[in-house]
Amino acid sequence: GNDLVITDFEKKKGKEYAHKLFDLTSLQVFCNKRYGLSADSTLKIAQKLYEQKLISYPRVDTNYLPTDQYPKIKGILEGLRDYEHFTKPLLAKAIKKTSRVFNDKKITDHHAIIPTGQKPNWTNSSAKPLTDEQKVYDVITKQFIANFYPDCIVSNTTVFAEVAEVKFKAKGKEILDPGWQVVLPPSKKKAKDEDSTIIPVFAKNEQGPHEPKMIEKKTQPPKLYTEATLLRGMETAGKKV
Repeated sequence: GNDLVITDFEKKKGKEYAHKLFDLTSLQVFCNKRYGLSADSTLKIAQKLYEQKLISYPRVDTNYLPTDQYPKIKGILEGLRDYEHFTKPLLAKAIKKTSRVFNDKKITDHHAIIPTGQKPNWTNSSAKPLTDEQKVYDVITKQFIANFYPDCIVSNTTVFAEVAEVKFKAKGKEILDPGWQVVLPPSKKKAKDEDSTIIPVFAKNEQGPHEPKMIEKKTQPPKLYTEATLLRGMETAGKKV
């Protein structure tokens, strides 16, 4: 029976950065979540790809490249013939060099897992599903390419409202320029989980009738471990004790 009053409205541009290059754990977590591959299977496949000289050494714990790797990036991108539709825009201009990719202080014995630019001996066909080996290679390669693309530009919207002295807040997000997400879009589940509601433009002090909707939820105990969450838990073992 009361009007909804808009007390404030904010719309800000923001950036979403590409996920860092893979170390072994993050590769295992990604492949378990996206493809259901076990940590052991992912490691064995990565080792095989390394022996075929398709990727760099996989048993690493860093997400960065040394700065002396930068001059080699163009040659690697040129060698990724099966990904020309993604690499062509990068090769048409200077390849960006950021501290999110290159950081000598974060390097131990080896750098992050990246493709070498060597052409695989398999044939890519849209008619056939990818093998597990192709899936792991594909995601390593796309993660590598995505890190040289522009940032994803989003519009973050927050609206504050009030009804009969009860305060409400709603958030939304709109992608203005997908940037790196052209190469490696988030999974459908992740996109659904994130707050991607597009909120129309409101004016402060605007008011009018509304239809309230009450959603009831229940809390649940922590979910059982999957290989992906167990791998992440091992990185901070003892944190919850």
